[in-house]
Amino acid sequence: MTKKIAASKSPALKSTFVTGVYRRENEKDMVNRLRRIEGQVRGLVDMIETGRSCEEVATQMSATRKAMEKAFYRMMTCSLIEAVHDSKSDEQAIQEVERSARLLEKFA
Repeated sequence: MTKKIAASKSPALKSTFVTGVYRRENEKDMVNRLRRIEGQVRGLVDMIETGRSCEEVATQMSATRKAMEKAFYRMMTCSLIEAVHDSKSDEQAIQEVERSARLLEKFA
């Protein structure tokens, strides 16, 4: 009987472990992305202070904005994965997906 209990708990433990690993990897990726964006913003300030053309600055702003949007979508993906994983039922999982869809509509 002990083996059956251990076996039945194994998928949940594995799932929790996988989610925890995913979160740690996502956090590292997100911090790296934001640090690159921070560098891009500093570069924008330098471009403006050194008198670069408005077109060059706007082009770099566009690239920075796109990088921020990608970071946002990556964070929303992580949020959705966690919400579905933590759901106790299929109904709750569907509610979490709908909630995430509303957030995407609002902020994207």
